[in-house]
Amino acid sequence: MTEQPDSEPKPVGSDADARAGPAHPLARLAGAVGTALALGGVFLAVALSPTFSWAASALSDLGVDPRTALAFNGGLLLGGGLALGYVPALREDSRAVAATYGLCAAAMAGVGAFPSDDPLHYPAAVAFFVLLAATLALDGARRRGTTTGRVSLLLATASVAAWPLWFAAGLGPGIAVPELVGALSLAAWVLALAPPAPLRSRF
Repeated sequence: MTEQPDSEPKPVGSDADARAGPAHPLARLAGAVGTALALGGVFLAVALSPTFSWAASALSDLGVDPRTALAFNGGLLLGGGLALGYVPALREDSRAVAATYGLCAAAMAGVGAFPSDDPLHYPAAVAFFVLLAATLALDGARRRGTTTGRVSLLLATASVAAWPLWFAAGLGPGIAVPELVGALSLAAWVLALAPPAPLRSRF
């Protein structure tokens, strides 16, 4: 009897691997729920605010207004805390990406814990936006041979480019729009692009 050759192995981190069913279902759920809570809190605060302007405001302005502070800060705190639960699922594919994302989630919670009138708010906010771009870029670079990896790289670029493009366009003094671009880029990665993303098997 002739020995049958082994089938060709799939590359690590391939899209086919994700469709095979990643482990850590609770961790994957924590990432999705944390993302929903954080964004839900932001959009609820925007809806509740009579003064917020996408052109003239920063999202963090919502954290110091008594009418919106609970929704905004609470969503970021709870969402960031739950988002940390996504780290074990990410660690299965890359410890470096998991570590960067974990720091990003902690920084997001820090934005909620320290409103914009607190001296710790600025470092927390800067860390969040830098780390979210780094997380997407690091994962995308590792998996640039896959569609989801290339889209991750594209979103990392968009999250950074949104800042100079917004100011160059001269549409207003606020920074809420580039902040939202970064937040939505991270949400898309958590939900649909990262190796353990709960929606990734649909693409």
